[in-house]
Amino acid sequence: MAPKIYIALLHHPVYNKRKEVVTTCITGFDLHDIARTALTYGVAKYFVINPLPAQIKFAQRILNCWKSEKSFVNNWTRAEAFSRMEIKKSLDEAIKKIGNPIIVATSARRLNKSVSFDALKAKIKKRGRPYLFLFGTGWGMTEELLDRADMVLAPVKGRGSYNHLSVRAAVAIILDRLFGR
Repeated sequence: MAPKIYIALLHHPVYNKRKEVVTTCITGFDLHDIARTALTYGVAKYFVINPLPAQIKFAQRILNCWKSEKSFVNNWTRAEAFSRMEIKKSLDEAIKKIGNPIIVATSARRLNKSVSFDALKAKIKKRGRPYLFLFGTGWGMTEELLDRADMVLAPVKGRGSYNHLSVRAAVAIILDRLFGR
Protein backbone atom coordinates (compact mmCIF):
# COMPACT_ATOMS: atom_id res chain seq x y z
CA MET A 1 0.00 0.00 0.00
CA ALA A 2 1.29 3.47 -0.90
CA PRO A 3 1.98 5.91 1.94
CA LYS A 4 -0.78 8.33 2.87
CA ILE A 5 -0.47 11.77 1.32
CA TYR A 6 -1.51 14.94 3.13
CA ILE A 7 -1.40 18.56 2.02
CA ALA A 8 -1.42 21.79 4.01
CA LEU A 9 -2.26 25.23 2.69
CA LEU A 10 -0.35 27.64 4.92
CA HIS A 11 -1.55 31.17 5.56
CA HIS A 12 0.97 31.62 8.37
CA PRO A 13 3.87 32.09 8.67
CA VAL A 14 4.32 33.46 5.16
CA TYR A 15 5.93 36.54 3.63
CA ASN A 16 4.34 39.55 2.03
CA LYS A 17 6.06 41.27 -0.91
CA ARG A 18 8.28 43.26 1.51
CA LYS A 19 9.51 39.97 3.07
CA GLU A 20 7.62 40.71 6.31
CA VAL A 21 6.07 37.75 8.12
CA VAL A 22 2.29 37.96 7.84
CA THR A 23 -0.89 35.91 7.93
CA THR A 24 -2.80 35.88 4.65
CA CYS A 25 -6.55 35.60 4.18
CA ILE A 26 -8.27 32.36 3.29
CA THR A 27 -10.10 32.48 -0.03
CA GLY A 28 -13.18 30.49 -0.95
CA PHE A 29 -11.60 29.65 -4.31
CA ASP A 30 -8.64 27.96 -2.61
CA LEU A 31 -10.92 26.01 -0.30
CA HIS A 32 -13.13 24.74 -3.13
CA ASP A 33 -10.55 24.11 -5.83
CA ILE A 34 -7.87 22.53 -3.67
CA ALA A 35 -10.42 20.28 -1.92
CA ARG A 36 -11.56 18.96 -5.30
CA THR A 37 -7.99 18.49 -6.51
CA ALA A 38 -7.04 16.72 -3.28
CA LEU A 39 -9.89 14.24 -3.65
CA THR A 40 -9.07 13.65 -7.32
CA TYR A 41 -5.50 12.64 -6.47
CA GLY A 42 -6.27 10.58 -3.37
CA VAL A 43 -5.03 12.97 -0.70
CA ALA A 44 -5.97 11.65 2.74
CA LYS A 45 -6.48 15.08 4.32
CA TYR A 46 -6.29 18.70 3.18
CA PHE A 47 -5.35 21.01 6.06
CA VAL A 48 -6.00 24.74 5.92
CA ILE A 49 -3.65 26.48 8.36
CA ASN A 50 -4.56 29.91 9.71
CA PRO A 51 -4.34 31.16 13.32
CA LEU A 52 -6.78 34.08 13.00
CA PRO A 53 -10.20 33.46 14.61
CA ALA A 54 -12.09 35.47 11.96
CA GLN A 55 -10.41 33.51 9.16
CA ILE A 56 -11.11 30.19 10.86
CA LYS A 57 -14.76 31.22 11.27
CA PHE A 58 -14.96 32.15 7.56
CA ALA A 59 -13.49 28.82 6.44
CA GLN A 60 -15.61 26.87 8.91
CA ARG A 61 -18.80 28.50 7.55
CA ILE A 62 -17.92 27.29 4.04
CA LEU A 63 -16.92 23.85 5.30
CA ASN A 64 -20.12 23.49 7.36
CA CYS A 65 -22.22 24.52 4.37
CA TRP A 66 -20.73 21.78 2.22
CA LYS A 67 -20.95 19.18 4.98
CA SER A 68 -24.69 19.76 5.44
CA GLU A 69 -27.21 17.14 4.37
CA LYS A 70 -28.67 19.53 1.80
CA SER A 71 -25.27 19.86 0.12
CA PHE A 72 -24.95 16.09 -0.19
CA VAL A 73 -28.23 16.06 -2.08
CA ASN A 74 -27.56 19.11 -4.26
CA ASN A 75 -23.85 18.66 -5.01
CA TRP A 76 -22.52 15.43 -3.50
CA THR A 77 -19.20 15.67 -5.37
CA ARG A 78 -18.33 18.99 -3.74
CA ALA A 79 -19.54 17.74 -0.36
CA GLU A 80 -17.32 14.66 -0.74
CA ALA A 81 -14.30 16.83 -1.55
CA PHE A 82 -14.88 19.00 1.52
CA SER A 83 -15.11 15.91 3.72
CA ARG A 84 -11.30 15.66 3.52
CA MET A 85 -10.63 19.25 4.55
CA GLU A 86 -9.73 20.25 8.10
CA ILE A 87 -8.93 23.69 9.53
CA LYS A 88 -6.02 24.02 11.94
CA LYS A 89 -4.50 26.99 13.78
CA SER A 90 -0.92 25.82 13.19
CA LEU A 91 1.19 23.46 11.18
CA ASP A 92 2.11 21.69 14.41
CA GLU A 93 -1.55 20.75 14.93
CA ALA A 94 -1.64 19.12 11.49
CA ILE A 95 1.65 17.29 12.07
CA LYS A 96 0.37 16.01 15.42
CA LYS A 97 -2.81 14.71 13.76
CA ILE A 98 -0.81 12.84 11.08
CA GLY A 99 1.87 11.44 13.34
CA ASN A 100 5.40 11.53 11.97
CA PRO A 101 5.17 12.64 8.34
CA ILE A 102 7.95 13.31 5.89
CA ILE A 103 7.52 17.04 5.24
CA VAL A 104 7.90 18.26 1.67
CA ALA A 105 7.77 22.02 1.16
CA THR A 106 7.02 23.59 -2.18
CA SER A 107 8.46 26.83 -3.47
CA ALA A 108 8.62 28.87 -6.65
CA ARG A 109 12.37 29.23 -5.96
CA ARG A 110 15.00 26.53 -6.33
CA LEU A 111 16.55 25.94 -2.90
CA ASN A 112 19.49 23.89 -1.60
CA LYS A 113 17.24 21.07 -0.40
CA SER A 114 15.40 20.89 -3.74
CA VAL A 115 14.48 17.42 -4.95
CA SER A 116 13.24 16.67 -8.46
CA PHE A 117 9.76 15.34 -9.17
CA ASP A 118 11.22 12.04 -10.43
CA ALA A 119 13.41 11.57 -7.33
CA LEU A 120 10.47 12.28 -5.03
CA LYS A 121 8.18 9.90 -6.93
CA ALA A 122 10.78 7.16 -6.45
CA LYS A 123 10.98 7.87 -2.71
CA ILE A 124 7.20 7.80 -2.35
CA LYS A 125 7.00 4.44 -4.17
CA LYS A 126 9.23 2.93 -1.47
CA ARG A 127 6.30 3.44 0.91
CA GLY A 128 6.84 3.98 4.59
CA ARG A 129 5.88 7.09 6.52
CA PRO A 130 3.13 9.44 5.38
CA TYR A 131 4.04 12.56 3.38
CA LEU A 132 2.85 16.08 4.15
CA PHE A 133 3.16 18.59 1.32
CA LEU A 134 3.26 22.26 2.33
CA PHE A 135 1.89 24.96 0.04
CA GLY A 136 2.40 28.59 0.94
CA THR A 137 0.30 31.63 0.23
CA GLY A 138 1.30 35.28 -0.07
CA TRP A 139 4.90 35.57 -1.25
CA GLY A 140 5.91 32.16 0.05
CA MET A 141 6.71 30.34 3.25
CA THR A 142 9.19 31.76 5.73
CA GLU A 143 12.77 30.49 5.83
CA GLU A 144 12.07 28.92 9.24
CA LEU A 145 9.21 26.94 7.76
CA LEU A 146 11.29 25.82 4.78
CA ASP A 147 14.06 24.75 7.17
CA ARG A 148 11.60 22.46 9.00
CA ALA A 149 10.94 20.52 5.82
CA ASP A 150 12.75 17.27 5.15
CA MET A 151 13.00 18.33 1.51
CA VAL A 152 11.81 21.03 -0.87
CA LEU A 153 10.28 20.05 -4.17
CA ALA A 154 11.85 21.62 -7.25
CA PRO A 155 9.74 24.51 -8.52
CA VAL A 156 7.15 24.20 -11.26
CA LYS A 157 8.55 26.05 -14.28
CA GLY A 158 6.75 27.25 -17.36
CA ARG A 159 8.20 28.24 -20.70
CA GLY A 160 9.15 31.80 -19.85
CA SER A 161 10.76 33.61 -16.96
CA TYR A 162 7.46 34.54 -15.27
CA ASN A 163 6.89 32.20 -12.33
CA HIS A 164 4.05 33.22 -10.04
CA LEU A 165 1.30 30.60 -10.22
CA SER A 166 -1.77 30.74 -8.05
CA VAL A 167 -1.50 28.24 -5.21
CA ARG A 168 -4.55 26.42 -6.65
CA ALA A 169 -2.74 25.89 -9.94
CA ALA A 170 0.49 24.85 -8.24
CA VAL A 171 -1.29 22.25 -6.09
CA ALA A 172 -3.01 20.77 -9.14
CA ILE A 173 0.18 20.62 -11.21
CA ILE A 174 2.28 19.15 -8.41
CA LEU A 175 -0.27 16.49 -7.45
CA ASP A 176 -0.71 15.53 -11.09
CA ARG A 177 3.05 15.24 -11.68
CA LEU A 178 3.51 13.10 -8.59
CA PHE A 179 0.31 11.02 -8.51
CA GLY A 180 -1.37 11.35 -11.91
CA ARG A 181 -1.48 8.56 -14.45
